[in-house]
Amino acid sequence: MSLKAFKLVPAVEREMLMGDKARINVECIECCGKNLYIGTNDCFVYHFLLEEKISSAGKITFAATKQLHKYLGFKKAVSELKAASALNRLLVLCDNTITLANMMNLEPIPTGARIKGAVTFTLNENPMSGDPFCVEVCIISVKRRTIQMFMVYEDRVQIVKEVSTPEQPCAVAVDGHYLCLALTTQYIILNYNTGISQDLFPYCSDEKRPIVKRIGRQEFLLAGPGGLGMFATVDGISQRAPVHWSENVIGAALCFPYVVALDDEFITVHSMLDQQLKQTLPFKEGHILQDFEGKVIVATNKGVYILVPLPLERQIQDLLTSHRVEEALILAKAARRNIPKEKFQVMYKRILQQAGFIRFAQLQFLEAKELFRSGQLDVRELISLYPFLLPTSSSFIRSHPPLHEYADLNQLTQGDQEKMTKCKRFLMSYLNEVRSTEVANGYKEDIDTALLKLYAEANHESLLDLLVSENFCLLTDSAAWLEKHKKYFALGLLYHYNGQDAAALQLWVKIVNGDIQDSTRSDLYEYIVDFLTFCSDQELVWKYAEWVLQKSEEVGVQIFTKRPLEEQGKNTFNPDNVMNCLNRYSKALVNYMEYLVLDRKIEKEKYHTHLAVLYLEEVLQLKSVTTDNCAELTETQTKLRSLLQKSDFYRIHFILDKIKGTDLHMERAILYGKLEEHDKALHILVHELKDFSAAEDYCIWSSESKDLPYRQRLFHMLLSVYLNSGSSDCELVMAAVDLLNNHAAEFDAARVLQLVPDSWSVQLLSPFLTGAMRESIHTKRMTQITLGLAKAENLIYKHDKVKLKRSPIILSDKKLCQVCQSPFCEPVFVRYPNGGMVHTHCAANRLMNPNMTHHSQT
Repeated sequence: MSLKAFKLVPAVEREMLMGDKARINVECIECCGKNLYIGTNDCFVYHFLLEEKISSAGKITFAATKQLHKYLGFKKAVSELKAASALNRLLVLCDNTITLANMMNLEPIPTGARIKGAVTFTLNENPMSGDPFCVEVCIISVKRRTIQMFMVYEDRVQIVKEVSTPEQPCAVAVDGHYLCLALTTQYIILNYNTGISQDLFPYCSDEKRPIVKRIGRQEFLLAGPGGLGMFATVDGISQRAPVHWSENVIGAALCFPYVVALDDEFITVHSMLDQQLKQTLPFKEGHILQDFEGKVIVATNKGVYILVPLPLERQIQDLLTSHRVEEALILAKAARRNIPKEKFQVMYKRILQQAGFIRFAQLQFLEAKELFRSGQLDVRELISLYPFLLPTSSSFIRSHPPLHEYADLNQLTQGDQEKMTKCKRFLMSYLNEVRSTEVANGYKEDIDTALLKLYAEANHESLLDLLVSENFCLLTDSAAWLEKHKKYFALGLLYHYNGQDAAALQLWVKIVNGDIQDSTRSDLYEYIVDFLTFCSDQELVWKYAEWVLQKSEEVGVQIFTKRPLEEQGKNTFNPDNVMNCLNRYSKALVNYMEYLVLDRKIEKEKYHTHLAVLYLEEVLQLKSVTTDNCAELTETQTKLRSLLQKSDFYRIHFILDKIKGTDLHMERAILYGKLEEHDKALHILVHELKDFSAAEDYCIWSSESKDLPYRQRLFHMLLSVYLNSGSSDCELVMAAVDLLNNHAAEFDAARVLQLVPDSWSVQLLSPFLTGAMRESIHTKRMTQITLGLAKAENLIYKHDKVKLKRSPIILSDKKLCQVCQSPFCEPVFVRYPNGGMVHTHCAANRLMNPNMTHHSQT
């Protein structure tokens, strides 16, 4: 694809050079700064001064002013010209002789120093001598297969090296100690210092003109076979892909990052970066193409022209305009070497941003995202493409000149809804990624507000995630947008995030009541309850307490039962206030009382009594409306019995009075048990309920945490109830037998044998007797073990006492008490196991005050 990289501008017109002399032809050129030298076929050297002019429109022209011309005195053409500005010398090759002339007046130097026998020559642009006042010249000698190296000074020349070549050389370029030679049949690299050579590739000089050009440090450009421009280093390798020239290339020049080639009809421009043909300029009769310090000059026999490179920035913009993103980025990276660092960074970021918008318009979103990131795009540039996404309060103004050609997303997609949807999805993803990075610094409000609008419009699930996490959505814009798209639940979250809980609850309540429609959450009522549970605004909680309880007592009461304990300690949420509120809601009140008594385990009589009364009233009410034992009745009655059994804080007589006259016999028995009136309780269980297992359970739970005699007393009491019933009820007899056989360990066997009738057989009581014997034997053996351990411990103490008595204890008036450090006045003391002795009163004080500073044990 074409790119305008150069513009061809005339430098020296035909008339200026030759006037009316038709046979004069340009043979060679040299340019040094503003000095242009032209060698002709009639042995003249012309000196022109080039002035570059730039018009107000930016057009570049050159004005050439002829300084003088000089006839060299030979009958042959001037073959080559090379300027050595450090020496103020012009090297002129004519008739196989290199003459040194003054650059300004073109006069030969007075000493007449020259180099003879040169077919062609070149200068070493990477000299090895290190002398700034000489140049190194490499010539192809008229001697067959010979290269010579000279040192050229201001007024003399000196040969330093002569090197033989395998074949006759045709062209040469030099870099340091390395020569790149075009021989008759091939190109080679030759180190003239060591003599080591490296073959490159074959080439036939008879078929076409060889080209050897130094393009950089230790790198050369060669005209290869098949119309290829080949790159080669001094190591004999190629680090760049070749460029495709025409078969009849005449000359080549370098103007980074381009390689310029000349053939019979065209000047072609290839990129060194991607080897692509960038520009073709028609140019006939050209035969010279050279570059001088970044200036590319091309000449015909009759005139000289300059290839003026267009600024790289303009070239890059042209590529971007043509949507050639990859080429533009490659060229932009290469421009780093020619542009100051700070300017390049600004330019390159802008190029990346422009490239990102091109890829975005092509729906290549992954590439666009990377380009935006690398170019540190102000994300508002992207948001501004989407109508109405930026907040109305945003002060953002698009970059000028613009980064793209689109007014908005509608123009970019040309109304294609599918493309528009894809673009919006991309922006959602991109904003979500950058909102927590440095890219968002300074305009987080714009980003989050735009993201909220996109989520709401697309009904995206991330809308809620955005609103429940840290965000910077602007309230005014966001609220209007959410209301427009009927996202009332999300609007409530927005209000809540901005501290407007009352407005949030008002919206949500309207949704639950059906005043407005929003199906975001099917469990919105439960959400409101949870919200109120953790709401710190006490007035707001009380305001909506009635509403949540009317909807569901069981769920609504959670605003009190699941509230954090630190909140419940506040005066407004103390239990008495809550109970007053719940008086009209029986189920909620029961749940709340259960929470106080069973969960928080508050040991207050009024709460326990209140809960017991609530249970009792519910049981009685259920019994009055149903004849069957329904599940609800059974559950409530079980709760009542459990509370009566486990709690020790309710008013027993008060509850007992309420139960009297009802058929709640089990509850009455439990209450008698709480009053330690076990005989009444057991009488109810055995004679009124005839529930023998319940009687046994009663003995067990009533004696929990009590000692063994208490437990045995209860079981003996139950046995007496069975046996002293005054009737020979077989059912009671069997209950007594089962009680003995199942709880043998709970009875005193001797007393039982006195109570049971003589008519009972041993076989009937064999389980009880067996258990009793086992328990008796076990008790005896445990007692023996305890006695044995006590005797062993006593023996140890006696042994220690004997050991202590074995050694004498010497007490004198010099012996000091270890506690008070005073001497003993009487032969009465206390001796510790470690041998320390103290006064008896000191020992007593030490036991009373263990924090004494002097202590007798080490």
